[in-house]
Amino acid sequence: MSKHALSPQGDFPAAGLGRRLAAMFYDFLLCTALLIVTGFVYKLVQMSIIGEAQLRKLSDAGALDGDPLLSTILLFVLFGFFAKFWTYKGQTLGMQVWGIRVQNADGTAISLWQALLRFMVSIASWLFGLGFLWSLVDKQKRSWHDIYSNSQLVRLPKRTQ
Repeated sequence: MSKHALSPQGDFPAAGLGRRLAAMFYDFLLCTALLIVTGFVYKLVQMSIIGEAQLRKLSDAGALDGDPLLSTILLFVLFGFFAKFWTYKGQTLGMQVWGIRVQNADGTAISLWQALLRFMVSIASWLFGLGFLWSLVDKQKRSWHDIYSNSQLVRLPKRTQ
């Protein structure tokens, strides 16, 4: 699959930690809504297969707590959300609002493989916090997932009307 150039093109400065966190908070809100809807649809499908009474019985007994299938589906939905935005335009909705973009060094969109690496390492970066704090000491302001996926997060110039 060939890489496609993102627009606008240019040599942009690295995005700082503040913008990263602001975009992440915006995306957190969107992802929360997405996961709620996904969980609702999953429960509707589950209810249509096993019936409402049986589902209520299983739920009351705690048999549905920690459902591995639901957890897997939610993880795939989250990855799908980020992968689509990162590989298509280089920006999630939160990144669009805060004027940042993930890209390769040559200004092209990242690949699906890079998106997967970025997603998995960003979970570790987020859990331990050190992956994001690393951007404060790195000369290029890269976090762990930027380094591991060989991508960069840049600050885009404001659009002129």
